[in-house]
Amino acid sequence: MNFHPNKRPPLEINLTPMIDVVFLLLIFFMVSTTFTRETGLNLDLPEAKGDVTTTDSAGITLLIDAKGKYFISTTENTKAQIVDPRITTLRNELITVMGNRPETPLVISADNKTPHQFVIKALDTASQAGFKRIAFATKEPKKI
Repeated sequence: MNFHPNKRPPLEINLTPMIDVVFLLLIFFMVSTTFTRETGLNLDLPEAKGDVTTTDSAGITLLIDAKGKYFISTTENTKAQIVDPRITTLRNELITVMGNRPETPLVISADNKTPHQFVIKALDTASQAGFKRIAFATKEPKKI
């Protein structure tokens, strides 16, 4: 006769499968999530009446924000900030982007609140860089 009952091992919850599932979910969400990086500038262009001109898609756009920071855009998706605001740096960047094409149009898009000094500096630098066709971007006035 057996007076010692069978001793059961103590009950344990095995966490290993649950940790595996959590890691798999973490990896799935990390891989399937897309991170969008929006680099657009919000410029409030000044209003002006005048003839509407179109520029070809190979043009260069010099953007100036309200704080006086310069950005060069060669296509709709590429915008490069010019970190050093000196005239020589801006001129060298414009010459690099222009290449051997002085007939390339340059559009200066300045924010409505940009100090006048930065716009004149950009215009003078573009002229020194050799641009022959320079235009300013504006928006149509609101009709009341």
